[in-house]
Amino acid sequence: MRRHLPSWPFVGALTGLLLLFAAMFVYFGIYNIAADAPHTTPVYALLKSLRDRSIQVHARGITPPADINAPVRIATGAGLYAEMCSGCHLGPGVERSELSQGLYPQAPELAEAQDLSASEQFWIIKHGIKMSAMPSWGKTHPDPLIWDMVAFVRKLPGMTPDEYRRLVASAPADHDEMMKDMPGMERMPGMGTPEKK
Repeated sequence: MRRHLPSWPFVGALTGLLLLFAAMFVYFGIYNIAADAPHTTPVYALLKSLRDRSIQVHARGITPPADINAPVRIATGAGLYAEMCSGCHLGPGVERSELSQGLYPQAPELAEAQDLSASEQFWIIKHGIKMSAMPSWGKTHPDPLIWDMVAFVRKLPGMTPDEYRRLVASAPADHDEMMKDMPGMERMPGMGTPEKK
């Protein structure tokens, strides 16, 4: 007995109906995109899987520098983290900020254990994550400083509030001053002389 495959007009009509439904779903604003209304479980699971796989795939081939655990990198990263990251990701002994409480999805507290590799952390810090409030620090910071942030973030889990405060206090005073002579800074917005084309 032969099975009948659906006819092309039927497939076309079904596809048209699905596209019409999708267009109406978007046009009428049926999905609540507000940060204070969490995603449904299936949507959240899909977005989390998409994010995790994207990070894993795009971070392949990124090799951490040999001196990733150097104290100077960790100290520099501590200053950068306190200035740019602690408002959302907090830190040992850092109180939740108004900004961190209003984020959705919530920024991970990086003082808790993370299962990301150094390469994945580098990719996230450099490129950011869409629709998460995680900025692309690679637009304003060269790779060596991003690796400094990674070096510090990798030391955060298990750090006491006193250790955190000491490391932040030991950081270079002004990272903008430090950045101006770094290779590649002439290509960063607002830094150095614009490259000639």
